[in-house]
Amino acid sequence: MVTGFRIDLGVRRSRPPSLPLLFLLLILMMSVWAESRDYYELLGVSREATTREIRRAFKQLALTMHPDKNPGDLSAHDKFLKVNRAYEVLKDEDLRKKYDKYGEKGLDEQQQGGRYESWNYYRYDFGIYDDDLEIITLDSGDFEAAVNSGEIWFINFYFPRCSHCHQLAPTWREFAKEMDGVIRIGAVNCGDNNHLCRRRGINSYPSLFKPEKFNGERTKDDLIRFSMQFITTSVTHLWQGNVFKEVESAFASGIGWLITFCADSGDCLEPRTRQKLAGMLEGLVKVGWMDCTNQEQLCDSFQVTSGATALFPPGSALDKEGSVLWLKTLDSKEIYSQVISHLPDLELLTTDSFKRKLARHRWLVSFTYGDKSVPSHEYKKLQAFLRNDHIQVGRVDCVSDSELCQSLYIHKPCVAVFKGLGIHDFEIHHGKDVLYNIVAFARDSVRAHVTTLRPDNFPSDRKEPWLVDFFAPWCPPCRALLPELRKASIQLAGQMKFGTLDCTIHHNLCSMYNIQAYPTTVIFNGSSMHEYEGHHSADGILEFIQDLVQPSVVVLDPSSFTDRVKGRSEGEVWAVDFYAPWCGPCQALMPEWRRMARLVSGQIMAGSVDCQRYQTFCQSQGVRAYPEIRLFSGSTRQPDRYMTYNGWNRDAHSLKTWVLSALPRASVDLTPDSFRSLVLFGKDHWVLDFYAPWCGPCQHFAPEFEVLARTLKGEVRAGKVDCQAHYQTCQSAGITAYPTIRFYPYLGTRRVRNSSTNNTEHCDPDLDKVILVLTSLVVAFPSNGP
Repeated sequence: MVTGFRIDLGVRRSRPPSLPLLFLLLILMMSVWAESRDYYELLGVSREATTREIRRAFKQLALTMHPDKNPGDLSAHDKFLKVNRAYEVLKDEDLRKKYDKYGEKGLDEQQQGGRYESWNYYRYDFGIYDDDLEIITLDSGDFEAAVNSGEIWFINFYFPRCSHCHQLAPTWREFAKEMDGVIRIGAVNCGDNNHLCRRRGINSYPSLFKPEKFNGERTKDDLIRFSMQFITTSVTHLWQGNVFKEVESAFASGIGWLITFCADSGDCLEPRTRQKLAGMLEGLVKVGWMDCTNQEQLCDSFQVTSGATALFPPGSALDKEGSVLWLKTLDSKEIYSQVISHLPDLELLTTDSFKRKLARHRWLVSFTYGDKSVPSHEYKKLQAFLRNDHIQVGRVDCVSDSELCQSLYIHKPCVAVFKGLGIHDFEIHHGKDVLYNIVAFARDSVRAHVTTLRPDNFPSDRKEPWLVDFFAPWCPPCRALLPELRKASIQLAGQMKFGTLDCTIHHNLCSMYNIQAYPTTVIFNGSSMHEYEGHHSADGILEFIQDLVQPSVVVLDPSSFTDRVKGRSEGEVWAVDFYAPWCGPCQALMPEWRRMARLVSGQIMAGSVDCQRYQTFCQSQGVRAYPEIRLFSGSTRQPDRYMTYNGWNRDAHSLKTWVLSALPRASVDLTPDSFRSLVLFGKDHWVLDFYAPWCGPCQHFAPEFEVLARTLKGEVRAGKVDCQAHYQTCQSAGITAYPTIRFYPYLGTRRVRNSSTNNTEHCDPDLDKVILVLTSLVVAFPSNGP
């Protein structure tokens, strides 16, 4: 039963309702309307919006809706909180996926958008370079693809509140315009991409990298000089002794020449302009210059009498007109544009040649639809970038060869990589339509084992295991996941096949599997299906698959919970996660729970209960919130007795420490007397943990030591010495750092005292290493001595 305001819409003859009451009702209705509005609607963007589009839309709203701009509006704060909340969720790839799939109830308990900045921040500091076309704003989703594309990048890592960053901005913009087309100029907002900046070692702002840090004066000329040294393509000085050999050699490789002729009159390109063009046209055209004052006869043979610049395409005759393009500008950008438009187009593949050429060779193919979708002239540079990767580049006109494109389910312009295994083993590019992104995709795709799926090759009844990613090309989390799938496919080559299915094309197939949000990643293993709910990373996927092969968590239903948890044997301990699939914190816990289960395997049983599926059962167990983690231990005479985890951190290590604390101790506490009698003069092997209660690494290692003690039980006794309480004992033993793990083997009448694993830097000892060392020592010193 729902109680609340009652609104009577009937006609009454009594006095009309008072204005305050109407005003209250109006506010209530507006509040309910705003509360129910979709996050995309709140920001005024489509569900296909990119992160940059979302950021720009939010900025426009912030400048008009911010409470600082609406001091008389009592509801301005609440309205802006909702908009800010929408922005915080949609800009985050993981949160956006959860929101798309489950709505607001699927988001984390900690509410995003509870705090916001001043109006001045959004006006002057928010996204400094978002509106600059020559500067490419990079984020964690496309940074690696950019810097690994083979192009030259100069990147400005900045922080929105940094005054020096704002002072640099006008210079950085001028520099970007000057170098546009020569190198790539980027910017990373470290306020939005904190993890990326920390991973790259950024600890001051602004930090300029190409690839090493720039430490010079931050003037435009100094930035240009610094950048030009990375353009290693040489400009050739042509003269009578080398000109024909150089030109013919380039022509034989399919590369043309851009030659500037310098004379007493007319115009020739400045040295810096030549160097810029050499970098811009690398792999397509070689750049050279000729001194016509000293090589007058040679220039005459080119019919040049004054300064001029010309493009000689491959195969053109040097001394004849025709295909030679004479340029009438000194501007590097204009020359670049004219040269690249004059170069031959990508090789045209037809139905007749397509299958034959792609049978054994790797190809990057641009699918176009007539003149309206002719690929950018920039695509001509792809062959140069991919030449060393042995990837050929071509195009298909889907207007002329519509049947070919339809057979591949290609319905709009796109780029795809064919991997040399026939025309059906290919992967479509769904990233940005920019050169650096396409190049990085092509290189990754030919090494990876990801296939674009269609109804005719979908693995619905295959016996071998498949990972299928159901996605939509407009979805940013989907695009971020694709390179991670490629990494995982390389790791699992020969063990599992990987495929992607575009749900915007194959609606029926996606509906058949009840796909409601993107990306949805499913493992098909024979007749069974398992949906992946972990982090969008290769490591997360690999861990999930490993857990499918050897499950570490027992999936419990009411019957098995009663039999296995409540009916556990004496000494058995169970850790159980009660969760709901739509719960954001539950999803975040899943990979950590699996990891924890593997860490305590053999010591503690880990299980999980789906409270959406078994709602009545969970209610009968008193579960009121998700996730709820319970530890069932103790006597079997009290099967319902449990402890609830109330820790703040839900990472695998914190959970492991908590569950191990429920096990009975395998080590003993030693006093000075027992240390002397049992260890120094006893007849057993001993491993000791010398610790201090205040020492963080000691606390961290304590549960690991108990694992060690149980592992070596029967062979070696384990003890702990509190060096704060028994300082003299530890000092006489030569203990100088905590924790120190020391092994005391017994050799009959002689005790060896110098076998130790000492943590001299207060770091946690490596448990596996300690066990390995001690095991080898136990073998060397058999029990009971000689």
